[in-house]
Amino acid sequence: MTDAVVPTGRDVLRDYSGKAVTFDDVEAAARRIAGFAVKTPLLRHPALDERTGATVLVKPESLQRSGSFKFRGAFNCLTLIPEEQRSKGVVACSSGNHAQGVAASAGILGVDATIVMPADAPRIKLERTRAFGAKVVTYDRETEDRDQIAAALCAETGATFVHPFNDPAVIAGQGTVGLEMAAQAGDMGHGLDDVLACTGGGGLSSGIALALAHTSPDTRFHTVEPAEFNDYKRSLEAGALLSNTRKSGSICDALLSETPGEIGFSILRQLAAEGLTVTDEEVLDAVAFAFRELKLVVEPGGAAALAAVLKGKLPLQGKTVGLVLTGGNIDPDMLARALSR
Repeated sequence: MTDAVVPTGRDVLRDYSGKAVTFDDVEAAARRIAGFAVKTPLLRHPALDERTGATVLVKPESLQRSGSFKFRGAFNCLTLIPEEQRSKGVVACSSGNHAQGVAASAGILGVDATIVMPADAPRIKLERTRAFGAKVVTYDRETEDRDQIAAALCAETGATFVHPFNDPAVIAGQGTVGLEMAAQAGDMGHGLDDVLACTGGGGLSSGIALALAHTSPDTRFHTVEPAEFNDYKRSLEAGALLSNTRKSGSICDALLSETPGEIGFSILRQLAAEGLTVTDEEVLDAVAFAFRELKLVVEPGGAAALAAVLKGKLPLQGKTVGLVLTGGNIDPDMLARALSR
């Protein structure tokens, strides 16, 4: 990663504690992950256009390797760890998607991985993380500190900690989603008026916003969060980092970060438009819509942006709107719950 300060097309991206992420970093990440990450398609479906009165372009990262966009950032980050240090292994904290992204990347690169995961994470995410070859250490979201657990593991083994969102290499890797989306929309003959992405800690959202600022500078980027865990929306409005008071309580487990990542926030506070929120009920409806109409399997946290579009959280009539389905790692019971509504 570079510390350079670069123009973004709209503003100047300021450095954050010497850890700026640049558009060059996103392009370099695209080259590193090529041949390993899936270049997911950009899809248009009549059911969405008819429902919204807009041209809606869907980026299904649910089809990505390991089932979510997280593979992109994890693989980019692991390849940048010096080989001697990489041999000591990596440690990560995750409710499941970053866990699988790191585990899958570590397996490809021949690296030992230990993942600290909440005990109440969806069963499929726990099982698949282990299936990729990682060791899983569980903890209680409400009473234990995952960062302390991870720090102890790193101190014991000398392993490198791979942050799920507050890492320049991770953000650059996630930014390749925006890079692909802008190019694919252009190939389809469309300019993007708005782009929405499900937002937890902000690694994906800040990476996409950075990529779009260079490749599609007139596009407005929007974060989408669970209504009762909207730390990013509130932080953007306040111009300062704010936290959620609770650590659990939404079906969108992938989006329950306590507070925005500092590096991503330094990007999004300059490049993001209005933040949006959705309820769990709206998310369940979106999961069902994706399954029935789009023929795509999406987890609740991965369907938040779709829910915002379906529920008209933005004026969409006549616009071209892009959205990211960020993950498809859903337990069968949760999918059945959505489909039974």
